[in-house]
Amino acid sequence: MSDERVSLRPIARADLAAFDAMLNDPEALGEFQWYGWRDPQRFSRQWAENGLLAEDRWILAVAVRDEFRGFVAATRTGPRPASPYWSLGVQLVPEARGRGIGTQAQRLLVDYVFAHAPTMRLEADTESGNLAEQRVLEKLGFTREGVQRAVTFRDGEWRDVVRYSLLRTDPRPWA
Repeated sequence: MSDERVSLRPIARADLAAFDAMLNDPEALGEFQWYGWRDPQRFSRQWAENGLLAEDRWILAVAVRDEFRGFVAATRTGPRPASPYWSLGVQLVPEARGRGIGTQAQRLLVDYVFAHAPTMRLEADTESGNLAEQRVLEKLGFTREGVQRAVTFRDGEWRDVVRYSLLRTDPRPWA
């Protein structure tokens, strides 16, 4: 794991250019996150409205020495209003990958969501071919629940995803 100091913080105005550029660059998003061109200003508009900290979705900057290196997101979802859970994700700029920064960022996000949301369950999913993210989730104590077939459409093909969960009561290796 990297000894670089990783922190989460709200997306700042100064981050928006790098944030928007990353989301609109197929190379920057990488093979598992590019879903085609979208409205390039959608997140800047949402930032102006609520700082990307809405009631049901939180997007936070991943920073190393206060430099924007990507973001984490938590989205409240669930089949029943009385028992919501949160779905987590991370996206880093290419030069921040493979250095433990994403692992640290997701650990911080798990702690943050459990500290600030009355939820029992967190979920994360990733394409079945994304073995690096699967290793990270397992390192963080997430339980692999199974494969969901043909859940996401990317690059002209339907793709399977692997679903993981972490309950508030599950042990966390870093605690």
